[in-house]
Amino acid sequence: MLKTKNLEFAYSQDVRFSFPDIACDASQSCLLLGRSGIGKTTLLHLLGGLIQPKEGEIYIGTQKLGALPSGKIDDFRGKNIGIVFQKPHFIASISILQNLILTQKLAGRANNKAEIVEILEKLEISHRANSKPNVLSQGELQRASVARAVLNHPKVILADEPTSALDDESCEQVIHLLQSTAREMNAALIIVTHDGRLKDIIPHQILLS
Repeated sequence: MLKTKNLEFAYSQDVRFSFPDIACDASQSCLLLGRSGIGKTTLLHLLGGLIQPKEGEIYIGTQKLGALPSGKIDDFRGKNIGIVFQKPHFIASISILQNLILTQKLAGRANNKAEIVEILEKLEISHRANSKPNVLSQGELQRASVARAVLNHPKVILADEPTSALDDESCEQVIHLLQSTAREMNAALIIVTHDGRLKDIIPHQILLS
């Protein structure tokens, strides 16, 4: 479902990254491990089509990301890629429910509040549906980010340190929800992290060095 080959990226002549090839099939979970500063977030942004590689190729199914016209990449991402960012980004002036309704709308889907509430219930934050982001804790915001990432039934789910703000119990709940959702949707799940707790949960691992 997701494959990469010979990926390289450079912010400058002095800050350059080369990444190992990745292959993650539909319904499979893959853990990308590495220390801080090794380029984990950069790699996730490449896989999500948020930035373009200096060299190499990225495929989501049969679609080569680099072959998409600049005006089409956002539309493709909204329909096919769900992203859990390390720092949650929500529109501050509207509720979590309204943020998630907007996520459906931007992907060209009809509003489905029942589906949103069901996902929020699984993440144990349905009581925050009508709250604005600024009143949620960091852990609650992270759960809301997971809800947004899986809402549109993507082919690929990318998660950047999804458990960094969670305790052990919440960590397992979120990871199992991501994995079960990926299986239900037949999606590839890529988790970028340095959280050692995940090593015992996800056996398919790639070390960035």
